[in-house]
Amino acid sequence: MVSMSAPTQLGKYRIVREIGKGATAMVYLAESPHRTEPVAIKLVDFGDKSRDGGKWSRRMRKIFQTEANLARQLEHPNIIRIDEAVVEEDRAYLVMEYFEGRSLDHFCTFDTLLPLHRVVGIVFKCCLALDYAARQGILHRDIKPANIMIDDDDIVKITDFGLAMNLGKEVNQDSTFIMGVGSPAYMSPEQIKGYPLNHKTDLYSLGVVLFHLLTGRLPFRARHPAQLIYKIINADTPSAAALSPEIPEAMDAVIRKALEKDLYSRYKNGADFAKDLAAVRYKILDDKYVPPDMTRFSVLRKMPFFVEFDDVEVWETLRIASWRHLPEQSVLLREGEEVRSFGLVLEGEVEVSIEGHRLATVGAGQLLGEESYLQPSMKQLTTAIALTQVVYLDLRIAALALASEEFREHFNQRITQSVAERLAQAQRAAAAHNPPASMLAETAVQPMDVDFELVPYENR
Repeated sequence: MVSMSAPTQLGKYRIVREIGKGATAMVYLAESPHRTEPVAIKLVDFGDKSRDGGKWSRRMRKIFQTEANLARQLEHPNIIRIDEAVVEEDRAYLVMEYFEGRSLDHFCTFDTLLPLHRVVGIVFKCCLALDYAARQGILHRDIKPANIMIDDDDIVKITDFGLAMNLGKEVNQDSTFIMGVGSPAYMSPEQIKGYPLNHKTDLYSLGVVLFHLLTGRLPFRARHPAQLIYKIINADTPSAAALSPEIPEAMDAVIRKALEKDLYSRYKNGADFAKDLAAVRYKILDDKYVPPDMTRFSVLRKMPFFVEFDDVEVWETLRIASWRHLPEQSVLLREGEEVRSFGLVLEGEVEVSIEGHRLATVGAGQLLGEESYLQPSMKQLTTAIALTQVVYLDLRIAALALASEEFREHFNQRITQSVAERLAQAQRAAAAHNPPASMLAETAVQPMDVDFELVPYENR
């Protein structure tokens, strides 16, 4: 974060208060002597000129000048208006319209997602703004939720053209991607590869934003940057409709086209992207939004099985699973039947048996039938009957197969761990009914520790 102290005056503008901060800039609310409405001022500190031989300072100055020069060419209702740019020796500031809203990254988690029709409307406006910028020869290069703002009336403003470039320049005049700028998760394949860019790169990034706003997760995720880059370049786009029942299948076609790795197959301009979004919006009949039920989410969130799951993966579990309330003596699993599902006991007690003999009593937080899930070609190994009233999370194997790749990987790890724990318990229980061991480790002959010494070859 920047450490510059808050000024009281910048040129003719009186500073009112700080309204934002970043790694290299501070944003202030200010009053203008020539306007009745307030303005926002982005103050950039060029930093220590001795750092990296002054390269950092020169780079910051270049980014600032880029934003000032290009953004002042743009006059669109969905792009933040730039009024003035002032460059000083060690700092510079940008005077722009003040927009009282929030960035879209506030709406990218499952419990904060906006209604479908609002997301479509917001991205529609972004399409038109990017289409306008492209016709002016300007490419943003860093489209992401943090750089798109909305207010309560869904007025949309795209901000931060600091990484933008002029498509009219020659290639050797900074029209190619500079490694290290932009946000990797939202970058297009050609941007990651360092290829020459055009306006379709912004449309790809906007497609990632659309996916994120609809599902609460990114289309491509990975633990390491190299894995993320590989997926962006090579992996197929996952289905958004498969992640949420509220998303129409027609939206998948729009997202796939926006995220095409082949430039020739991607949307040719923002207007075409907007047109397809409008067609999907037309098919959304009910604008009434019902927030997600947090009660069931809270129950799963407390279960030991889900401790290491991300929130979005817990929500994904709720989407693909059935929440069942069962009376006493209900049969949850039946030995010898075809394996179609397994599940997690949330409340109550269940008796598990094999061939009429009790195997175990299972309570809240424990899995049922997971061993059959790992080997679906087998028949159901056990019978499970409710001893009390039971709340049960029923996971159908066919539905689980449609879940995201990361979710299935995480789920399989936890199920394998559960089976290993249950096997260890079974081994201890079996050992308790067997005769004592003929030889204990304490009395057995221990292997000798032998020390070896390396002798130089010439001494042999």
